[in-house]
Amino acid sequence: MLHTVSLKENSVFRRLYYKGASAGNRYLVIYCRRNGSKFSRLGLTVSTKLGKAVVRNRMRRRLREVYRLQEKRLLSGFDIVVVARSAAVDADFPKLQSAFRHAADKLGLLLQE
Repeated sequence: MLHTVSLKENSVFRRLYYKGASAGNRYLVIYCRRNGSKFSRLGLTVSTKLGKAVVRNRMRRRLREVYRLQEKRLLSGFDIVVVARSAAVDADFPKLQSAFRHAADKLGLLLQE
């Protein structure tokens, strides 16, 4: 990923959940907050309610790829957490991409073209 590193600290996840802006739809929820740096940090959350490890890891890979494909269109300098909802497991890839773009647009994360 170009200008993104992964987000792993539990305290940052909690801060985003409580103080960050959020937008969601049927497939996912995105939480975001400015981080004061030139690069973005991405965190992915996939609950055990979605399935066993194989299903969760596949979901994480798909969400990471959705983000990677949209990264050029996103503003940098944000902490972003993407939370998968249960409908995302059965969704095809174009629906996930559309859902991500829609939620990112609601949060104002997309660059103006």
